[in-house]
Amino acid sequence: MLRSMYSGVSGMKNLQVKMDVIANNIANVNTIGFKSSRVMFQDIMSQTTTQATAGQPGGLGGTNMQQIGLGVQVGSIDTIHEPGAPTSTGRDLDFYLEGGGYFVVRDGEGNNLYTRDGIFTRDGNGDLVNSSGMKVMGAVSTNNTTAPDITNNSLLAALNVPEEFNGQAYQSMAIDKYGVVSAKYGNQDVIIGRVAVATFNNPDALQKLGGNNYGATVNTGNAILGAAGQNGSGMMQSGKIEMSNVDLSTEFTEMIVASRAYQANSRSITTSDEMLQELLNLKR
Repeated sequence: MLRSMYSGVSGMKNLQVKMDVIANNIANVNTIGFKSSRVMFQDIMSQTTTQATAGQPGGLGGTNMQQIGLGVQVGSIDTIHEPGAPTSTGRDLDFYLEGGGYFVVRDGEGNNLYTRDGIFTRDGNGDLVNSSGMKVMGAVSTNNTTAPDITNNSLLAALNVPEEFNGQAYQSMAIDKYGVVSAKYGNQDVIIGRVAVATFNNPDALQKLGGNNYGATVNTGNAILGAAGQNGSGMMQSGKIEMSNVDLSTEFTEMIVASRAYQANSRSITTSDEMLQELLNLKR
């Protein structure tokens, strides 16, 4: 009976973890580029009460072992990195990556982070930044007439669109589907650089850091740098952003299942307690 109580407790404890994940998914249903998570369970070791026996020639046949399970544990909490659907904004510096890959941004401490949030702006210094002020990284053109290649060994730099070029004032800028950043100065069209896109051998191991950003871990492998459309990444679509990939119908179904399972585990504890009480009453 004590085993059944502890099994019920483990079920309730771990179902609460599942409910925490579901609630976070639902809370982020409108978060740009958010990737939903799921909880997978594993059974805990079982207590063997009787070992298996082999059959004897001309005698009895073999028997199976007898085991009593000791509860459940969280096996994994996986992040589902399937792309969310695009939604149109009509804003030129909003971008959606059609397939895999992540934009590379750099925080104030010089660390490269990775994001699917493609809302970019040009700040007062001319730097291309995201909504948190992190600089969008890429390769800078050396001659301002051709777009640079991005290789896995390239040194990334911030993409800066200055106020003037060769004495001409800044007028406008654009980024094409390959990530090439260009700007217009008077009657001059200038190539600034190219936006970098990172892919990973194991993107499921990326660490959520908040602010729609991810960080590489020891299990992701090193970031594979390239341009949009390379290394399995998608092209950049201007005027669109990526919606959350949370499926509310799935989350609500999982919520109902988790709630009923939680009640069932609670009932098993109550029943075990009643059986234990009956045992104690035998002395009376």
